[in-house]
Amino acid sequence: MTVERHLRFWLIGCAVFLVALYLLRGVLLPFVAGMAVAYLLDPVCDRLEAWGLSRTLATTVLTILFLVVVAAAAVLLIPVLAGQVASLLERVPDLIEALRGQSARLLAMVEARVDPAMIERIEGAVAGSADRLVAWGTEFLGQVISGGVALANLISLLVITPVVAFYLLRDWDRIVARVDTRLPREHAETIREQVREVDRTLAGFLRGQGTVCFILGLFYAIALSIAGLDFGLVVGLVAGLLSFIPYVGAIVGLVLSVGLAILQFDDWPRVAIVAGIFFVGQAVEGNFLTPKLVGESVGLHPVWIIFGLLAGGAIFGFVGVLLAIPAAAVIGVGVRFALGRYLQSPYYRGGGGNES
Repeated sequence: MTVERHLRFWLIGCAVFLVALYLLRGVLLPFVAGMAVAYLLDPVCDRLEAWGLSRTLATTVLTILFLVVVAAAAVLLIPVLAGQVASLLERVPDLIEALRGQSARLLAMVEARVDPAMIERIEGAVAGSADRLVAWGTEFLGQVISGGVALANLISLLVITPVVAFYLLRDWDRIVARVDTRLPREHAETIREQVREVDRTLAGFLRGQGTVCFILGLFYAIALSIAGLDFGLVVGLVAGLLSFIPYVGAIVGLVLSVGLAILQFDDWPRVAIVAGIFFVGQAVEGNFLTPKLVGESVGLHPVWIIFGLLAGGAIFGFVGVLLAIPAAAVIGVGVRFALGRYLQSPYYRGGGGNES
């Protein structure tokens, strides 16, 4: 079979897979989530097998423990989070009024130093931006309510995901072995090497970055609550969760917390303390957590991660967000492999260089 026919075969297969993924994106969420859980828990299951447990027993123990941990976290956190969110909603009118007061004082300071015509243009631009922001927020909420977190999808996620995770985790080694027997024999070893590289990259990022997000969320929530910031628990957990996207968690958390602190506190030192919490968190993350838990050898650049998450979400919705990091890892490893082959080929070296 010629190189052109090989390439055509794999391109057609990839196109069919992407089309099927796009058409089935509305029902794939619990299956993708279950696959992610199984992938993350597989090394622990292998360790339990090495200690003498059968694969089925190890899978059962891990699944039960995972459900217990999730349920315990829900029981402990949901009432507190629900209370803070309800309190935040009740205080929205007061916060808006406080924001207007702060804006009025700021505007008075600006009016004393800026030309009135410039003030009118700024007010018009701000009003137009506010209208667009409200329209975008309304559209986003409508999509959320009708799509990703609708009640039916939430129930399917809670019910189907553990089942999928259990069966995939139990049969993980057999699935991998069966897939291995279907690899093209001529290129099997090369494919295995690239898959091992993808697994190393993906595992290093997901498990390492997940631990970083957990530590940061815990730190932000506790520190903001100790600082006396209203809704500090919610803001801290949101900032920790969004830290999965490089820089986004810190920026969102800093803006939200400082904005709430300005509206809540009358003295700037307490606002500075709230801002300092995020600067300390970023210093600890950049100098200790990420180098130790994620490392520099993962090979996923922050810009590439952000692009993958945005592209996956735009094309496939929330399922695309879940698949973005694995896809980014696969593409990144593939690009590095192709670049390595190119650097060894006559296209780079010129003349009759060795292609292998």
